[in-house]
Amino acid sequence: MEDKLFNKPILKDARKRSKTETTVLEYSPTAFDSLLGDRKRYCIQTHGCQANVADSEKIKGLLESQGFKETFVEEEADLIIINTCAIRENAEKKVFGELGRYKSMKLKNPDLIVAVGGCMPQEEVIVERLLKTYKQVDIIFGTHNLHKLLEYLNVVMKEKRRVVEVMSVEGDIVEDVPSARDSRFKAWVNIMFGCDEFCTYCIVPYTRGKERSRLPEHIIAEVKSLIELGYKEVTLLGQNVNSYGLDFESREYRFSDLLQDLSQLDIPRIRFTTSHPKDFSSEIIDSLSKGHNLMPYIHLPVQSGSNKILKAMNRKYTKESYLKTVQEIKNKIPGVSLTTDIIVGFPGETEEDFLETLDLVEKAGFEGAYTFVFSPRSGTPAAKLEDFTLMEDKKKRLYRLNKIINDGFKRGNLRFLNKTVEVLVEGHSKTNEMMLSGYTKHNKLVHFQGDMNLVGSLIELKIIDAKTWSLTGEILHG
Repeated sequence: MEDKLFNKPILKDARKRSKTETTVLEYSPTAFDSLLGDRKRYCIQTHGCQANVADSEKIKGLLESQGFKETFVEEEADLIIINTCAIRENAEKKVFGELGRYKSMKLKNPDLIVAVGGCMPQEEVIVERLLKTYKQVDIIFGTHNLHKLLEYLNVVMKEKRRVVEVMSVEGDIVEDVPSARDSRFKAWVNIMFGCDEFCTYCIVPYTRGKERSRLPEHIIAEVKSLIELGYKEVTLLGQNVNSYGLDFESREYRFSDLLQDLSQLDIPRIRFTTSHPKDFSSEIIDSLSKGHNLMPYIHLPVQSGSNKILKAMNRKYTKESYLKTVQEIKNKIPGVSLTTDIIVGFPGETEEDFLETLDLVEKAGFEGAYTFVFSPRSGTPAAKLEDFTLMEDKKKRLYRLNKIINDGFKRGNLRFLNKTVEVLVEGHSKTNEMMLSGYTKHNKLVHFQGDMNLVGSLIELKIIDAKTWSLTGEILHG
């Protein structure tokens, strides 16, 4: 008899793209004989990007709808879920290390259920390794079937058998999945899922499926519901938000239109991530230039300043076109804060290519960046490229790059010294329990002294000190 809950990923299927319009489904909760989580606790670990954080909030929403209570102590948990990231090798190593710990925990508590979800299970080699080496894992699920987690739990709890359900499909959109948000005043809102860019170093198009945009009326309704709950800030999520709406067949509605519509809503702050330079249109810049609740902060990953390397990465733009976009952004949005992502040591990168990257960084005037040494991902074209650069030399390049990036970070903070800024207060500073912290409209971290009753509010602060990584402010009185 064929096991309907034992499906492994197939990489070649994950590569496929069709022109069929995305199916939109409404989440329908399954009725169980009793609450699955009655007197049970769950612990969830989240690795990776904001999309994973948003997914974990949905996982929490599903579990809590069935009576599970969250715990942050693994030894107290009846269910442990790891929501994984596949973007770099280090993230995967960390997950396998954690799974090793759970083996001894399960020996002490045979009823403990361990689940692995997210991007890692979408890789064939990962699932094979989990099946062969990590017998303590009871549920393996991917990014396309998160909404079915409760069904898988029911099978494991009732039938005491392993569930492996990973779909290598383009993906649907499932609306109204319950969500238990981590914050009472800041929220993630997915506007689209998947990616069709197929950058040669990136596994995401295989793990997240094709680009598929949520209908604008669903997005706007979600933001309106958050406004009613008192939320102050929303961050729009997508692997490439700039391509939002390009997959619509029955309407002409793009990211610039969505930004304009959201700018009319009564919420103080709208942010978005992540953008792809090739799709950052003049229309988007024009929408952002109108300001209001659209924040003057843009994260625009460049990855390299060498046209040769950009072509090898399949990024579909040049150093010159990127800098042209940056100039248009700065002309139309004065004072904008711009950050980026950069990969060092991509296969074939020479010293001359690296110098082109340093030149671009200087010209773009970034105020921060996430920088990485190239990490080959199994199944991607770049993993097969010959690489003659020593790791020692790559790390030296990273150090040289980070020095320039850090100078830009400090320069970007210094421009707010002695200025008054608006800060959304988030809570205690992670570096000093005696201080509170929050972020400005330009996404600058500010530490200041104040009462906890300010958490979740927007306040005015005067900046009295500017360091490389943060600002120090004081509350304006009178």
